[in-house]
Amino acid sequence: MNMPIQKILIVDDSPTERYVLTDILAKAGYSVSTSENGEGILDKIKADKPQLILMDVVMPGQNGFQVTRSITRDEDTKDIPIIICSSKGLETDRIWGLRQGARDYLVKPIDPKELLAKIAALG
Repeated sequence: MNMPIQKILIVDDSPTERYVLTDILAKAGYSVSTSENGEGILDKIKADKPQLILMDVVMPGQNGFQVTRSITRDEDTKDIPIIICSSKGLETDRIWGLRQGARDYLVKPIDPKELLAKIAALG
């Protein structure tokens, strides 16, 4: 049985997006940490032990698809679900995101109800 999700990590280079998502999640009672890019993300995840990761795609350095792939291929982090949150709304983007190991794919602007429903479904 999975633990209900409490700790969520947001990876997004936009301060506005981080703020909006943090606000939605904190109001729903989640504990939230953030990262503005994929640099050193595996170390951060191993230290923080989030139970879910919300991943942006378009970021400086490694993009969200690459970061998702490195998380899902690492023995210590592969079981942490990732929901990609991207402005890229094409079906091909969604399929590619899921192929990298993401559990779900949401298109920005994120609908708070949809986001919370998807998180609840993973818990």
